Amino acid sequence: MAWNDPQWGKKNEGPPDLDELWRRFTSKLKSLLGGKNTPGGNPGQNGFGAAGLGIVGAIIVAVWLASGFYIVDAGERGVVLRFGKYIETTQPGPNWHLPWPIESVQVVNIEQVRTVEIGYRNNVQTKMLKESLMLTDDENIVDIQFAVQYILKNPEDYLFNNRSPDEAVRQVAESVMSEIVGKSKMDYVLYEGRADVAANAAKQIQTVLDRYKTGISISQVTLQNAQPPQQVQGAFDDAVKAGQDRERLKSEGQAYANDVIPKARGMAARLSEEAAGYKQSVIANAEGDASRFKQIVEEYNKAPGVTRERMYQDMMQQVLSNTTKVLVDSSKGGNNLLYLPLDKLMSMSGQGTPPPPVMLDTTPKPNTTPTPPDDRSRDTFRSRDREDRP
Repeated sequence: MAWNDPQWGKKNEGPPDLDELWRRFTSKLKSLLGGKNTPGGNPGQNGFGAAGLGIVGAIIVAVWLASGFYIVDAGERGVVLRFGKYIETTQPGPNWHLPWPIESVQVVNIEQVRTVEIGYRNNVQTKMLKESLMLTDDENIVDIQFAVQYILKNPEDYLFNNRSPDEAVRQVAESVMSEIVGKSKMDYVLYEGRADVAANAAKQIQTVLDRYKTGISISQVTLQNAQPPQQVQGAFDDAVKAGQDRERLKSEGQAYANDVIPKARGMAARLSEEAAGYKQSVIANAEGDASRFKQIVEEYNKAPGVTRERMYQDMMQQVLSNTTKVLVDSSKGGNNLLYLPLDKLMSMSGQGTPPPPVMLDTTPKPNTTPTPPDDRSRDTFRSRDREDRP
């Protein structure tokens, strides 16, 4: 309101009249459509009649109908509702539905991988102990942090069958994991069966969600961290090291056994083979000696003298062939009592083959120098005399 307005300072008498507002609106609309405004005239009498209103209505209806066009991207589905009731699900591309408030559409991404974290939030260091601490079958407590990844397989079930399907996934995953851990040993959950635990959890979570008709498909369950509670981590590490030492010692003992046992078995087999060979050799030699003895007996029965002589010669040949021999020629007479360094003759013989016979000449030679009596020869004669006496 301007300062020079004559109505300035006068008391406000109330809101403007509705008829006056309608008259101003039609006057402005006529001016926009090219009609002439007649002061104090009737809107139906100034050129702006039913045709103008029809055009305005047509524009409004066209804009309202155009608001029903929508586009569904790839990997999405459009769920059309009519007065809140499900009508249909549209595929990717341009689509149209009756504009609001008759129909509405909710576009749902069915290929987006959604993730629910249990036991932590955003980082494994940010623990949620209320969710992560679970009791095992052997009455131990483990701290498990895992993530559940899922996609949507039925947008209608996802939107209408459950009030909060994402929270349902969290609760079902926590419940299923608690059940699996409660039926398993601590070592199995932490080390041996981590992959099996995750696979079984994914299968059971999917079963429960299908029973609830959530329209969700579980893609993967990933164990981010599985360990004992932090308060007993030191003692648990010591126990793990002791178990590792036990396994190492068992491995070393098994390796030693694998090295010794084959050798012992090989040696036993070799000794058995040698014993069998020796047995066969002894049997064969005995059988050969027996056969030879039988042949000798037969020949002896035919000619005893010849056989004895031949046996004597063979034995003498066998005995004397390996001994050192000294031949003394006493045909020319002389002293048969000789004192020779036989030990030196033996030492002069070569190794291996026996030395050739040594021929000694015992013929007495003239000696002008008297020989002093030898005590050893005198003792020798005395001993021989004693032997000759009866």
